[in-house]
Amino acid sequence: MALLLPLLLLVACDGAVDRAPMVGADVEGCILPDSLPAPEMERVRPDEVVAGRTIRYHLLAVTWMPETCRSGGDGQGELACDSGNRFGWTLHGLWPNADGKPYPRFCRPATRVRDQTIRANLCRTPSVDLVQHEWAAHGTCGWDTPEAYFERAAALYDRLSRPDPTALAAAGEGPTAGRLREAFAALNPGLPREAIHIAVTPESRLREVRVCHDLAFEPAACPAGGLGAPDGVVLTVEPVAD
Repeated sequence: MALLLPLLLLVACDGAVDRAPMVGADVEGCILPDSLPAPEMERVRPDEVVAGRTIRYHLLAVTWMPETCRSGGDGQGELACDSGNRFGWTLHGLWPNADGKPYPRFCRPATRVRDQTIRANLCRTPSVDLVQHEWAAHGTCGWDTPEAYFERAAALYDRLSRPDPTALAAAGEGPTAGRLREAFAALNPGLPREAIHIAVTPESRLREVRVCHDLAFEPAACPAGGLGAPDGVVLTVEPVAD
């Protein structure tokens, strides 16, 4: 896996349409355009800055992209939803968390993420603006550079085996949150069920899975009450587009 990152960087340097390996995603190839827009540089309000909190654990947020494309959530856009790529799970971000709200965010002014770094991560996080946002909102709370932040996030994401939630349905219904937790735990030895937070919409549509990690970036039980949807909740799972 470590050999793929330099390959992605080399592919980004030429002027052709990229067909970079779909590192950490659920399709065989990821089509990237030969030019990308500049990322939006957010104007952060003073009340959005939460700095100085002690980091207690980290969350790796993994998005079910078909639901994001359906609802217009974070990270939706032409590359993610209208490019011919068929994304299933994608990387939302890696979030340093305190022991309660307010969670650390926008800890210091963010630099612009280099084009080369953005391109190298777009097959995991298929949105230029979301890559920039994750560095600004979360990476600045624990890392010195965007490259160090995305390297850590990519390493955790790439080692996480991700089941197909559309294959877990039973008795004509969508899978339960419990079955999805069990599937993640079964595919990832050492990942406890208590480390798997399942985020859903008010209608119980699957949005994300968030995996809790300790300060050494090993999977660890989430804080009390931090598992999201209870095991018995029946999930509605948007299928991957044809």
